[in-house]
Amino acid sequence: MKTMTCAQLGGPCDAAHHGESADDVIKAQDAHLKERVASGDTTHEKALKEMKGRWKNPLSGMSWYRNAKKDFAALPDDDTPTL
Repeated sequence: MKTMTCAQLGGPCDAAHHGESADDVIKAQDAHLKERVASGDTTHEKALKEMKGRWKNPLSGMSWYRNAKKDFAALPDDDTPTL
């Protein structure tokens, strides 16, 4: 299990998303953005719009996706102590 924050995925806050894969945290980020905007949090609107745009334009979105997967892979497991 690894953790990435909303900010690490292009959002405006430090909400933590946990998952076994980059896809898990990306899905959690998508849900987080939708929930925050639905609750009236305007600070997440830009990130949600960008997330939706990535899926509408797969070629440019793949660059973001590959980078997110690479960043996730470079993270230590949550149960690994950091020095």
